[in-house]
Amino acid sequence: MHSTPIPESSDLPERLDAALNALVGPTGCTVSFTVLPEPESVTEARHFALSRLQAWNMGALSDDVGLVVSELVTNALRHSGRTGDTYGRLSDPMRSVPAAIRLRLLHQAPWLLCGILDASTCAPRRKEPDYIAETGRGLHLVDSFCTRWGWRGLPGGKVVWALFRSP
Repeated sequence: MHSTPIPESSDLPERLDAALNALVGPTGCTVSFTVLPEPESVTEARHFALSRLQAWNMGALSDDVGLVVSELVTNALRHSGRTGDTYGRLSDPMRSVPAAIRLRLLHQAPWLLCGILDASTCAPRRKEPDYIAETGRGLHLVDSFCTRWGWRGLPGGKVVWALFRSP
């Protein structure tokens, strides 16, 4: 199956670029959740995001944000070597890869910026749709359920981000 790397985010509108810098910066008004290398982490990250949406009165975004967070966390776990296979076994059982996956959320009404930071420097890759396969449609779903998304390289890794607008 053919896959295409996604170009790195550049030439973003000034406000989005500033928000992305705040999202990945060491300080700021973000909330953060550390994703452990366990199969349950996808569900825990989704629940964390949904609880923040409720606290920010953004519950109308719950379905879209929940799906996107699940997809992005799954991808980060899978492609950083920190996920279980179909039988729940970790692909890195000795835990030699640092646990450096974090979900961060930044709320600036009416916008929500969601980012998954991981230690991999590889660009996300969108696969050609294969509707019979069990995997490979995640980034197509992300594209469908958010206003805009992309990624940016960071020292020691990257952030894959998704932007949502509250109705």
